[in-house]
Amino acid sequence: MMRRFACLAALALAAQAATAERLMLATWNLEWMMLPATFDELAEQCLPSGVRARGSDRAIPCNIVPVGRWDSGDLARLADFAGRVRADVFALQEIDGAEVAARIFPEHGFCFTRRRHVQNVGFAIRRGIPFRCNRDYRELGLEDNDVRWGADVSLYPGTAREIRLLAVHLKSACNREVLTDSRRDCRILRAQVPVLEAWIDRRAREGVAFAVIGDFNRQFDREHDSARDGKNRIRAMWPELDDGEPAGADLVNAGADAGFIICNNGEQARLAIDHFVLGRRLARRLVPESFRDWNYRGSGRWPDHCLLSIEVELEARDGV
Repeated sequence: MMRRFACLAALALAAQAATAERLMLATWNLEWMMLPATFDELAEQCLPSGVRARGSDRAIPCNIVPVGRWDSGDLARLADFAGRVRADVFALQEIDGAEVAARIFPEHGFCFTRRRHVQNVGFAIRRGIPFRCNRDYRELGLEDNDVRWGADVSLYPGTAREIRLLAVHLKSACNREVLTDSRRDCRILRAQVPVLEAWIDRRAREGVAFAVIGDFNRQFDREHDSARDGKNRIRAMWPELDDGEPAGADLVNAGADAGFIICNNGEQARLAIDHFVLGRRLARRLVPESFRDWNYRGSGRWPDHCLLSIEVELEARDGV
């Protein structure tokens, strides 16, 4: 009996050790997430239809008042849900910053873009994981600086486990049309593609393990044609990014086989626009079949995006 107990204990310890050698990465768009008091203050001078907030503004559109307000009960429910997911790193979109994030992720540290706008991008990183916040990737805001920046972080900096991550929230409202579409939203998203590719190519040349995570606002599953049209204009995001140049920039979309996503948030099933795009070195550490869409439980308001996650091994296999 004692021998059997010892074997079971050894197996349990081995399982814990195996789990500890993995890192769970998640992406979550939190839909205009801010403290209730912040929302109430901004609602008094909300922007009417047709008026756009610039990146330097702290403002909200009137069409989300009051339906877009998260109250204390909502924050507690989201915190409970995040605690059950237990991701080590959450890439976050549409969130005001660390103050409200701390209400949902009390066991995490934070790395957010320094944009004044209430819709920011950033990371919640479990305490105990060393990280360094790198310079905001402001170039994703383009010349007018109206689009969200990228949040750039290094996990385990200066060690063999180092991973470079970029959290993004690209321009919305052009998730399935060709990027050569004449509409303003498609023109802006098309302009962001080479800027994003430049970050990817720099990491590939450096030879680091890297990933771009977040809301790409693009259904990669629909992009079956060539990256560019006859005039050499970018028409599709995924084939443009995944061109294999330079070496190391041959990319993996970790949820490519996921199909339609649904998570009990009242939204219809849809193809994902949130993605985990891994460079070659990190893709070799991707845990097979670890991609998951998490189902929201119970009543109450939930974000309009599902929370998605993957797992990667902390140590490279066979020296890769």
